[in-house]
Amino acid sequence: MKTFASLLIAFFSFHYLCAQTVPCKSYDVVVYGGSSAGFIAAIQVAKLGKTVALLEPSLHVGGMNVEGLGGTDIDNHAEFQNSVAVGGLALEFYQRVARHYNRLDTLNEAIRLGLKRPELWRFEPHVAEKVIKEWLSEYKIDIFLDTRLTEDSSAVILSDATRSDSRIREIRTTGGQCFTATVFIDATVEGDLMASAGISYVVGREANRTYGERFNGIRENTTHAQFLVDIDPYRIPGNVESGLIPTIQNEPVGRPGSADHRLQAYCFRVCLTKDSSNRIPFERPAGYDRDQYEIYLRYLKAGGRLYTPWAGIPNGKTDLGAWHDLSHNLYGMNYRYPEGSYAERATLVKYHRDFTQGLFYFFANDKEVGQLAPAFQAQWAAWGLPRDEFQDNGGWPRMFYVRDARRMVSDYVITEHHVKKENPAPVHDPVAMAFWPPDVHSVRRIVKDGRAYNEGFVFGGRWWRPFGISYQAIVPRRQECTNLLVPSCPSSSHIAYGAIRIEFTFMALGQAAAHAAVMAIEEDSAVQDVSYADLSRRLTETQQIIYLN
Repeated sequence: MKTFASLLIAFFSFHYLCAQTVPCKSYDVVVYGGSSAGFIAAIQVAKLGKTVALLEPSLHVGGMNVEGLGGTDIDNHAEFQNSVAVGGLALEFYQRVARHYNRLDTLNEAIRLGLKRPELWRFEPHVAEKVIKEWLSEYKIDIFLDTRLTEDSSAVILSDATRSDSRIREIRTTGGQCFTATVFIDATVEGDLMASAGISYVVGREANRTYGERFNGIRENTTHAQFLVDIDPYRIPGNVESGLIPTIQNEPVGRPGSADHRLQAYCFRVCLTKDSSNRIPFERPAGYDRDQYEIYLRYLKAGGRLYTPWAGIPNGKTDLGAWHDLSHNLYGMNYRYPEGSYAERATLVKYHRDFTQGLFYFFANDKEVGQLAPAFQAQWAAWGLPRDEFQDNGGWPRMFYVRDARRMVSDYVITEHHVKKENPAPVHDPVAMAFWPPDVHSVRRIVKDGRAYNEGFVFGGRWWRPFGISYQAIVPRRQECTNLLVPSCPSSSHIAYGAIRIEFTFMALGQAAAHAAVMAIEEDSAVQDVSYADLSRRLTETQQIIYLN
């Protein structure tokens, strides 16, 4: 008679063997993550005649394009015109969107004449999703939605690694699926595949001394998006012992320029409408706690003017971001997200949504707000969530804007030295252009000199320039992996990543990664050994912008 222990061993042995014998789906390229980099990479691989699977952890492909970021960050600043950096499949995406709105000829004419017309690049989230779905359907791309890596060591199976050739052999998902490929592309903004494969990465801000930078690490003086009015941070004004009001963290400023684990704030890019036939009024969320919004009342009482929605995308809708001194950016509330479990991440997304929903309800309905700022409240009360957006989530985006999570650390790291205008570090192998100022939102809200203080925001100035993104920044160290490309978490410092993290830039990097993946397959080589001369030629032939005159 078998003992209980022997039966238990037999049971787990059987299931272990079953797990090892799950039949794998095999492709030339597997793209993990349907972000801007991901769906473009999948399309480019398919156009080049290779088999490709696109695995998306959520139920929607398209990244922030389908989650509310319809403002595009193209030609929307008076100081510069960055549409000149949009080419290749990124440009085709915006042209397809323009065709939907019957403005393709106008967009093409504006491009030909070098006109700055930001409205021509903008779109509604559901239109972006429709365009992306239709585009993907034109090619043989196997799409797997709601497909996530397992959260244990079985997520990524490596080949027998040597110091010169460690390869991803297969990846496994929570649904029990297995995928093999010659080359893998991690196109998540979180860098989940990269991390599971044991690739070096960093989360947070490096010290300025790490790469000889000026704008990384803890900021001694944050001036951009700093409070325009003085706000007492204590529950009982003037009483330190009473504790701090919500949204303010109890911690010292720290040593300027030093490293920390902190991340720039996340927020929802909220799509709103004033169209009464399409508007869902702001509802009071479950668990609504009015005390969470005390800082907004104090802001109004101090004479501050809070932000209000404005129509910035087609059909009178908003892409309501959060770059103001006080908004729905939740400083200090996202630190656990990049390396958190799926459950922890879901909890953080829900927290941000509940806070934001409560804030908008507070603005539109609170009696004291109405007494302090009646015109402000009337403006908010006129807006609501659109019924024709995010229909599977009550009009709310399913995902917030992950501005920065993991960043790969490779042999080549993009730093502010590549971004600066004076004596920039040269880039000899660009595969895409970054044309956006270093843009990192504040990472926390603390007390300084007895007042509420936002710490960490860096944006713009006259010291930066557009720059080429090196191919070396999207490949890992050779000894860590030779068949993985990472276009959406490139090897870059905190401050440099702030100039890269724009959707059209991710599209360009996704296209570059796809070409490189196919070349590695054709040449039977490591991704580190892809010929840059051939890669740059292929990118140029597909109208990718890798240099600016």
